[in-house]
Amino acid sequence: MIISNQEFCENGLHYTIRSAVVQDAQELSELRLQIDGETENLDREKGEAFIDSSGFEGIIKTDSEKERNLFLVAETRNQIVGFARCEGVYLRRFAHKVEFGVGVLKDFWGHSIGKNLLKESIKWADANSIKKMTLNVLEYNEKAVYLYKKLGFEVEGVLKNDKMLSDGKYYNTIVMGRFKI
Repeated sequence: MIISNQEFCENGLHYTIRSAVVQDAQELSELRLQIDGETENLDREKGEAFIDSSGFEGIIKTDSEKERNLFLVAETRNQIVGFARCEGVYLRRFAHKVEFGVGVLKDFWGHSIGKNLLKESIKWADANSIKKMTLNVLEYNEKAVYLYKKLGFEVEGVLKNDKMLSDGKYYNTIVMGRFKI
């Protein structure tokens, strides 16, 4: 699915949200690696489950062809600074839902990039008769949990001691969903 350019200006930063294109693959590979090293809020440590340029090319091609997938990027001054994906499941019993994930460079936090990537994803989901969006978030990431709730997500459950972070402690993951039935 293709989303045309959507322009935003938040806290003095002008940026565009658009569908990822194959030419973004190398930059996305580098971006994901950098984001993974900037926060422990995501699933991976820097370098884990690395996706190279050709891997991203394949993901972008697949996402642009499948009606239940969406791959968005946020771009400012010819630099991609964030991305979001919705990935659908093609088993009939799960065809009504997609899983949402997002990442934004730390230098660009505070400009509502993640929020606007999510809002654009929600618009796309609603326009494409997707009945459920799911996501996982670390319980201690209160700012993200607040945002998700504000945009219509609700807590579906808690995965206790789900992730061990660099401090050697285990943290709970919240499973959230947004329903449009």
